[in-house]
Amino acid sequence: MSSRPLRAPRSDSRLQGLLDVAANLFAQRGYAATSMRDIALGVKMLPGSVYYHFASKEELLVAVYEAGVGELEGAVHAALKPSAEPWVRLEAACLAHLQTVLKSSDYAQVLIRVLPEDVPPVAERLRTLRAGYEQVFRELVAALPLPAGTDRHALRLMLLGALNWARFWFDPQGRETPRSLARKFVGLLKEAQHAA
Repeated sequence: MSSRPLRAPRSDSRLQGLLDVAANLFAQRGYAATSMRDIALGVKMLPGSVYYHFASKEELLVAVYEAGVGELEGAVHAALKPSAEPWVRLEAACLAHLQTVLKSSDYAQVLIRVLPEDVPPVAERLRTLRAGYEQVFRELVAALPLPAGTDRHALRLMLLGALNWARFWFDPQGRETPRSLARKFVGLLKEAQHAA
């Protein structure tokens, strides 16, 4: 019996490059306008080689979505302090989300640009990934001291919409920063709560 160790499975260091190129192209051109050939050329692979890693463009999109969700979740969880009061925690989460989206993260951009309904074969999987991330904001909004009868679902959707839409109008050279925007967004919610 040989004492030589078994060979480890082949690891392809080009997988991360493949994901990065796919994320960049999906973010810049959109999902429908990006072909597997475009992605292969971007990573300097033969078009057929992409299928070694992913059976289809839809499967590649799911992997990019997973990476984008992981990036956002990691940033938000790192920003949250368990002992902070609910409004402070929400502001910290908003800041982390904005910083991730506005730093030109291709992965985060794909989550904003490519909607699940754009890709019916994997729409449910993409919705599940998005819902997993949005659960963090569900819990943060649920903890807010809001008046009885407040539609927390609508409030959460409005807040996430504002955070995501910032990528279209934010001016890095302008007066606003991700921190000032997070403070303002949460401040508007607090003011509405006091006015109710």
